[in-house]
Amino acid sequence: MRDVNTVANPASPIRYSRQRPAEELAVVHMVAEYWPYARTGGLAEAVRGIATFQAASGTPVTVFMPLYRSVRDAHPDLELAREPFHVQIGERLEEARIYQPAGPRQNPRVLFIDHAGYFDRSGIYGEGGGDYPDNPLRFAFYNLAALQVLHELLNVPVVVHAHDWHAALAAVFLRTRFSGIDVYDRMAAILSVHNAGYQGLFEPDVLEQIGLAPDLFHWRWLEYYGQVNFLKGGLVFSDYATTVSPTHAHELRTKAGGFGLHHNFIELQDQFIGIRNGIDVDVWNPSTDTEIVATYSADDLAGKRRCKEALQATCGLPVDARIPLFGMTARLVGQKGIDLLIDDDVLEESEGQFIFLGEGEARYERALREIAARHPHRIIVDTNFSEPKEHVLLAGADLLLMPSLYEPCGLTQMRAQRYGTIPVARRVGGLADTIEDQVTGFLFDEFSTEELKLAMSRATSLFSQGPATWEEHVVEAMQRDFGWAASADRYLDVYRRALANHVTNN
Repeated sequence: MRDVNTVANPASPIRYSRQRPAEELAVVHMVAEYWPYARTGGLAEAVRGIATFQAASGTPVTVFMPLYRSVRDAHPDLELAREPFHVQIGERLEEARIYQPAGPRQNPRVLFIDHAGYFDRSGIYGEGGGDYPDNPLRFAFYNLAALQVLHELLNVPVVVHAHDWHAALAAVFLRTRFSGIDVYDRMAAILSVHNAGYQGLFEPDVLEQIGLAPDLFHWRWLEYYGQVNFLKGGLVFSDYATTVSPTHAHELRTKAGGFGLHHNFIELQDQFIGIRNGIDVDVWNPSTDTEIVATYSADDLAGKRRCKEALQATCGLPVDARIPLFGMTARLVGQKGIDLLIDDDVLEESEGQFIFLGEGEARYERALREIAARHPHRIIVDTNFSEPKEHVLLAGADLLLMPSLYEPCGLTQMRAQRYGTIPVARRVGGLADTIEDQVTGFLFDEFSTEELKLAMSRATSLFSQGPATWEEHVVEAMQRDFGWAASADRYLDVYRRALANHVTNN
C-alpha cells in the first residue's frame, strides 16, 4: 500500500514495516462470478483459469463467491462448511452461512457465502435491465463474511486477491475494520481490474450503511465526484493492483482510457501491472472437443472444413467453402462495437456470411434482427447463447469479429485462434497483445466503420487467394500459446512482492 494507513485522518502520517518474502503462501480469490457456477462474461472464466492453474502447481487456493439462487438450483447437494455466524454490517447484525460442494475437499476450494435476503434472487446483479438498489449492501456483506472466517482456513501467509468492484471492499475492510488484528495485518491485498467501466458508484450514505467511517468520504480514499466509488477504494487500499493485459495497463493510465481513474492508476506506479489472461487449453482444444462435429489440429485441418459445412447447413446458410464465414460471440452491448456493425451498411455490403451469437441490449438485438431479416441467407442472429454453441461457432467460422470500443483482455480472440478462426479486431487492450496483424489476425485502430470495413476487406482478400494461402495463417494462429503458465508465474511474483513489501501499521 502506498500512502494510506488505518484512516481516521486522511492527512495522518504513514508508518510501515517490511516482511521477508514467504516461501509458502495461500491465495484467496474474492469474485462475484466463478465458472461453472455463475457467469455473465469473461470474469468467471478468467478467475477460474488462474485459480485452477495455481492449484495445480501446488498452491493452496480458496475461492469465495455469493450463493446465488441459480447456483443453489443447479447444485442442490451443497453442504454447510461450518456453523452459521453473524456479520455486523452497519447497524445490522446479519447471519451468514458458508456452503461448499459435497464430497472430498478440492483445490481450488470453492466456498459460497449464503444470505437468502441478499442472494436468493433471480439475478446476479439485477433484473429487468436494472441493478438491485441494495447492491452495495449485498457485496459489502459478502466481503465481510469471507474476511471474517479467513483466519480459520489457512495457516500460511495469505494473499487476498479481489476481482473488480464487487470484491474491492475486501481491501478496504482489511485495512480499516480488520486493522490491528495480527493475523489480518499479515495478509497482502491484490486487486485485479477486469473491467474498469464498472466501478460500483453509490451515494455517500452507503458508507454508514456498510459500516465504514465517514472520514473515508475523501478524495484520497473512496470519494469520487460526490459519490462513493468501491473500485477506487480497492485501488487505494490494495498493496498491488493488476489488470488483464499489458496494453490495457497503459490505456488505464491515460485520460482517454482510464474511465476517470487514470490518476489513481498512475499513482500506483510499478505497483500496477498488466498480466495477460489465459484460456483453458484443455477445454478449448479442437483436437479433443466433443461439442464439434469433427476434431482437427494444426497438422490436419480436414475436420475444420467439415465443421464449417455443418455450421452453414445447420444455420440454413448456403454450404460453400469459398464464402468467408464471420462469427461473433459476445454480449450485444456498446463495448463490443455493435454500433459499427449496424451502421453504414457494413453487414449489408459485405460479401461474407455472418452468424451472431449472444444476447444483450434490446436495441442491438432488434437492429441485428432487422438486418438479418433482409438477408436471411447471409446473416443469422441467435440470442440464445450457450457454451456448446460457442464451441461450434468457433470451430466452423473462418473469421471472428471483435470491433470492440475497448477490450481489457478478451478471451474469445484467443479461443478463436486456438480453433484456427482468424480475428478481425480493433487494436485495443488484450486484442493488441494477442493478435499479430496480417499474421494471426487483422487489426484496425480508429473506432469507425471505415476502418472496420478496411480490415474486413483485407481479411476477405486474403481468404479469396485460396485454401493454401489462408491455411498458412490458420496454422500459425493455432500454434500460438494462450495458456496460463507464463501469467501464473507473474501473479506468483506479484504475490511474493506484495507479501514482502506489505505496508502495516506499527
